[in-house]
Amino acid sequence: MFYLAAAVSDFYVPVSEMPEHKIQSSRGPLQITMKMVPKMLSPLVKDWAPKAFIISFKLETDPSIVIDRARNALEVYRHQVVVANSLESRRSSVVILTKDSETKILLSEEEVVKGIDIEEKIVGDLQSRHTAFIHDN
Repeated sequence: MFYLAAAVSDFYVPVSEMPEHKIQSSRGPLQITMKMVPKMLSPLVKDWAPKAFIISFKLETDPSIVIDRARNALEVYRHQVVVANSLESRRSSVVILTKDSETKILLSEEEVVKGIDIEEKIVGDLQSRHTAFIHDN
């Protein structure tokens, strides 16, 4: 099983292009050129671990697009699971998607008060999916 970390950003500034010292505002407006973070999911699925159970994450700031983006990731990369959520509700609500299913995982108000992390429910769900994957393959 590969349980991938969600990307903090799709862009970065290479170390070689970072200034050594504080950027001086007296030099005028700042222009930053960022590079795309390399996509590692495709080679992981196709080349490095083609028989593995692979889980990726899709976090969006716009809740109206998160499910479509997660479904697109499943189609493009052909892996097993996407855990999808929106930034606003990421600590209390996720949707676990496979090519055949869409499962909502929610924390109740009582669970939030008790300090339960949604990750506990996510991991439990994924563990049972992984077990089924092993038995089917």
